[in-house]
Amino acid sequence: MKITKAKVFVGGPKKNYVTLKIETDQGVYGIGDATLNNRETLPAHYLENYLIPNLLGKDPRNIEDIWQFFYRGAYFRRGPIAMAAYGAIDMALWDIKGKLAGMPVYQLLGGKSREGAMVYAHATGSDLEDLMESIAHYVEDGYKAVRVQCGIPGMPTASYAVPEKKGDTKNYITDYSGIRPNLEIWDTEKYMRFMPDALAEIRARFGPDLHILHDVHHRLLPREAAAFAKAVEPVNLFWMEDPTPAEDQDALKLIRQHSTTPVAIGEVFNSVFDCNKLIENELIDFIRVAATYVGGITPLRRIVDLAGLHHVRTGFHGAPSHSPISMAAQHHVNAWAPNFGVQEYLVLGTPECDALFPSEHRMEDGMVFVSDAPGLGVDFDETEAARYEYQPGSHPVVRLQDGTMWNY
Repeated sequence: MKITKAKVFVGGPKKNYVTLKIETDQGVYGIGDATLNNRETLPAHYLENYLIPNLLGKDPRNIEDIWQFFYRGAYFRRGPIAMAAYGAIDMALWDIKGKLAGMPVYQLLGGKSREGAMVYAHATGSDLEDLMESIAHYVEDGYKAVRVQCGIPGMPTASYAVPEKKGDTKNYITDYSGIRPNLEIWDTEKYMRFMPDALAEIRARFGPDLHILHDVHHRLLPREAAAFAKAVEPVNLFWMEDPTPAEDQDALKLIRQHSTTPVAIGEVFNSVFDCNKLIENELIDFIRVAATYVGGITPLRRIVDLAGLHHVRTGFHGAPSHSPISMAAQHHVNAWAPNFGVQEYLVLGTPECDALFPSEHRMEDGMVFVSDAPGLGVDFDETEAARYEYQPGSHPVVRLQDGTMWNY
């Protein structure tokens, strides 16, 4: 069996999904996701110009060897561009293998550990009352876990994942359009004064059973993050995400020394070598890596196994930067992983997206139930893909009030 063709598609409804389709001489094909948010053309070109010419003629069943060929064969390893490209190839090969076996991918991993996997929604508001309405909306929809982000009084601009105006709270997604990024102004003192009390009010309003998550989004220095984690302990957060930039991994020791608030980190990690010490030293409680950015299902499974040895649960990234293909790969890993925690889930199920990526995966009452279709259980319609073209975009950037660049 040989790979005979591979093609890259860039585009989608309101998103530049990077989709790889690998075809074989037996008519079986697989699809993978290489979407690198707001840098989408880079993994696409890497696939087209470097990887696909070396992929043709290989046996698609040799998933491990192909992954090692591209990873070990590249002198300059890792990084988001390369790993997203490897991830697309790896997902597509698992898709092919599942179709050949007549089994969903979770069966190839070892079978189900659970029937449904808990997901969390993104609740947001320009102020606290606006946020409360957003949380209530998702609770009424059956979600058991909700991430909460709120406008900070006196902050000159909306902060991370917060709308500019009231009422824009259902399935809100930050505007990434345009090559020149939007500017956010950040004030740590205002945030530290407001957010702990706001989280306490949310807990009082919605009771002890709702899983409340909050994303600091790398905005605090280590001492500030430790103080914040200690201040919100009475709220009993499900997790505090990215309290401080993870480049300084020793900073997590300071948080651990001062607080038992669970910590989730890893959405910008690209390999096990970015997180192995955090896991082995048990400085985090949830690992946030994504199938695309760590190079596919093959390395993701290794990270999950390592995490399981150290009481660390999964909480995979699932923002709009991942297509339904990437999400399907994670759904299969979530169904299998004995140390599953939760899955980030943004509603992508628009008619346009469903037409481009037909799938039988379903979400009900805050749980995702994985499809039993062979392979990844999601398809790709090339006719629909022809309707879309690349549209450049950028993440916002952050400055302090005096103009200093800060962490997005």
